[in-house]
Amino acid sequence: MVVTAAALAHAEDLADFVAASPSSYHAAAEVARRLEDAGFTRLSEEDAWPEQTGGRFVVVRDGAVIAWVVPTDATATTPAHIFGAHTDSPGFKLKPKPTTGSRGWLQAGVEVYGGPLLNSWLDRELRLAGRLALADGRVVLADTGALLRLPQLAVHLDREANSGLALDKQLHTQPVWGIGDPTDEDLLGELAASAGVSAADVRGFDAVVADSARGAVFGKDDAFFAAGRLDDLASVHAGVVALTDRSLSLSKGSGSIAVLAAFDHEELGSASRSGAAGPFLEDILSRAYGGLGADATEQRRAFATSWHLSSDVGHSVHPNYPHKHDPVVQPLLGSGPILKINANQRYATDAVGAAAWANWCEAADVSSQEFVSNNAVPCGSTIGPITATRLGIRTVDIGIPILSMHSARELAGVSDLHDLARVAEAFFAG
Repeated sequence: MVVTAAALAHAEDLADFVAASPSSYHAAAEVARRLEDAGFTRLSEEDAWPEQTGGRFVVVRDGAVIAWVVPTDATATTPAHIFGAHTDSPGFKLKPKPTTGSRGWLQAGVEVYGGPLLNSWLDRELRLAGRLALADGRVVLADTGALLRLPQLAVHLDREANSGLALDKQLHTQPVWGIGDPTDEDLLGELAASAGVSAADVRGFDAVVADSARGAVFGKDDAFFAAGRLDDLASVHAGVVALTDRSLSLSKGSGSIAVLAAFDHEELGSASRSGAAGPFLEDILSRAYGGLGADATEQRRAFATSWHLSSDVGHSVHPNYPHKHDPVVQPLLGSGPILKINANQRYATDAVGAAAWANWCEAADVSSQEFVSNNAVPCGSTIGPITATRLGIRTVDIGIPILSMHSARELAGVSDLHDLARVAEAFFAG
């Protein structure tokens, strides 16, 4: 396997992106920061918006972000090419009254978020990150850096640990963060201090636990990349890179409006104001098309010729568990992005979408693989069917193959990460 210098540079940039994005709120802010640095205009949903033609814009709603590029020749019926992803990942979220502990230990009260692979979080240096809502109305981001750890019980005290480890979600998942009396200490104070504010000024918080280790390239021929939150920051990053690299040429004319939509709460089913099942994407598209003079019928005409690439990770065939995969369709990490297919519409791909995906991959000179589940192992779902149902836009589910999905630290192929961004560029270019 040959990993190009461009693919290695992409992986290093992804490592920076993941490090800057320990929570969905940080991820949305980092996307906006990068795009603003590239010349995009940050808009507020509360304000009137400027003329759309020839513009590059970005809007953040809580832990979600949408950016778009309107070419100078756009009309009321110009289609949109939407690259969709999500900013959240499975893990743990801080509970109210988070400072707990016993037997001289300080612990953090956390709640399981989504469906993490619990044992993967053991014995890692973890960070606490999220947003703080303050008494004066401000909302600030906070990140403690490495602060917590979920220590595993020694094998001497659990001789059956290697025969079958079972973790109780309440008893065994409360991380330690110090030594002391919980009545005298304040974990929220640690989080507030990392943001440079007083804990007394905090009126509300949304904070999650994240792996503190930096993403790393390794393996023979530098084939592998491991990091936390690749599900789905790998897709968010690919979309940002593609949109940034193409934004100037796209604004001069491409035949479509390029849109990056990174939603929150996918791991919980997407039902929130910032999730794919909520109104965020429709709100933004309606205002953007309104800025082009589109009425309701013209907007629907535009939607009828639009496309949505729903990008999320999928399963590479696992060498130690091959029986868990389809016996014939077995995508391999490092062999290209995947087209995700499911007979029960857990993925939104159909024949027309598959043909379009093949064309975008050909335009990018990228090889693609297919993914389908073993009939006895039901698959999860994505934002794809949700946005297709909400907006009626033809949707294709794609992504990259990985191992250790929903682990605290997931494994991807360096070449796949770069190839996904290359296909996203071809997709945005129409």
